[in-house]
Amino acid sequence: MKTMVVAAALILWGSGETLAADAAASEIAPAGFVWSGGYVGLQAGHAWSQSHYIRSYGTYSDPDPDGFFGGAYAGYNVQLQNNVVLGIDADINVTGIDGKAPALFADGTSDLDHALVSNVNWNGALRARLGYAMDRFMPYIAGGLSAARYEFTLRHMDGSDHTPIKGTWTGWNLGAGLEYAVTENFLLRTEYRYTDYGSQEFGTTWFGEQWIKASLKSHDLRLGLAYKF
Repeated sequence: MKTMVVAAALILWGSGETLAADAAASEIAPAGFVWSGGYVGLQAGHAWSQSHYIRSYGTYSDPDPDGFFGGAYAGYNVQLQNNVVLGIDADINVTGIDGKAPALFADGTSDLDHALVSNVNWNGALRARLGYAMDRFMPYIAGGLSAARYEFTLRHMDGSDHTPIKGTWTGWNLGAGLEYAVTENFLLRTEYRYTDYGSQEFGTTWFGEQWIKASLKSHDLRLGLAYKF
């Protein structure tokens, strides 16, 4: 997580220098609200996910995690003369996104002794943005790289857990949103985002040597407020 934050900060700094140079070359028109500049903000939202899990023995489950999250974001925009806005944006969040579902045998009947529980501890993203300035409104699309700390485990009905399987998952994201300049410095945004973390295969000894495959995809809606420099 710390590595991702540092990397995002370095990329944002470098991109800000490049975008600022592009802005000067483009001779941005001063009319209306100008979106060029850096910003930092806070955000909160709700995510609902799809996670499928299957064991080599054929047992499977869908512990689709959902819940709220909150965090911070930062970025840099350059508004061109034709009102197109180019930008780069990064965010990091702590989450309460979790799920639980019964374990099912290959024939679809329930394993009454076990359930699968899942949890997303944190997530973050680094994205490119493309928007169009309409004075104080800016609709935009964005996409890029995502990362999340995801873990899951098999839980007995007595409440005891097997050793959790956890790791940092990476994937891609695509979203769209609308930003509004409340004042010259405060920017309000709302956004929908889809994230695909793909699938992974793990070795485990939960019930003897076997493999486990799991996948994770996520949808979320978020609201943010940023300060523009």
